[in-house]
Amino acid sequence: AFGTKGDVVNFQSAQRVRSTSWPRIAVLVGTATLSLAALADDFPVLKPGMWEFKRTVTTQGAGGKPINVESRQCTDPTADMKKSNDVLAKQGCKFSPIVRSGSTYSFSSDCRIGGAQYQSRSVITVDGAGGYRVDVTSIGDGSSTKELLIATRVGECKR
Repeated sequence: AFGTKGDVVNFQSAQRVRSTSWPRIAVLVGTATLSLAALADDFPVLKPGMWEFKRTVTTQGAGGKPINVESRQCTDPTADMKKSNDVLAKQGCKFSPIVRSGSTYSFSSDCRIGGAQYQSRSVITVDGAGGYRVDVTSIGDGSSTKELLIATRVGECKR
């Protein structure tokens, strides 16, 4: 999820995109995707290793053009999600109970960041210990955002 070191690299690279709406997008998407961390205790264990993250974000108000960001990172997604959960709790985010149906998990989050209220709905589909997909729809601060994150374990970490 977004809380992984690889996603932070993604996020920093994506911040270079020039758009007047990008600061709102960054906060909203960061909040929505980081909320995946709420699943750390209920989420299936994902195998540590080299992970590839492909993220597409489309925001109303940014002309509807998708922003695509990709990265690879040696990480343990489950541990990173737990760390991210602590950060979100300190920011005052609240999460709905997780609803699981087979390999699909869904939940919502409600966060106040910088005086603005954001709500998101996330659906995570897990493909064993080596991959997952996150579909997030978020609303807040006068805009809406749709995000797709595809995370795939691509091998062992290089030593």
